[in-house]
Amino acid sequence: MFKGLANLGTLLKQAQQIGGQMGQITEEMRKRRVTGAAGGGMVEVEVNGLMEVLRCHIDPQLSVQNDRELLEDLVVAAVNQAITKGKQMHAETLRELTGGLPLPGAFQDALEKFAGAEPDEENLQGKG
Repeated sequence: MFKGLANLGTLLKQAQQIGGQMGQITEEMRKRRVTGAAGGGMVEVEVNGLMEVLRCHIDPQLSVQNDRELLEDLVVAAVNQAITKGKQMHAETLRELTGGLPLPGAFQDALEKFAGAEPDEENLQGKG
């Protein structure tokens, strides 16, 4: 019985440590940036680790082509790529900031799912 309480105490202490780091993690994610690109770099989208779109650059040559559908597809592909990179960066930063702290099972599973998100290949192929 006391062993179970000791495990619970350890788990609660770990949860407090993680909770205390969440503000630090959020601030770090706000500062970090990744860029997604499509069309050979003709469309670039920058997001931070909170998945907030910070910048979108569209090469002026695309407006000359007057192909709205192509432009829309390139923007979607660049945003999806940036979000995928942002999720990977977020997961890596969480691992760094928790300093190898063993995370409770459900939290670790969620972290791995979040980090393992693969880009939607259909949106990325043939558009960049």
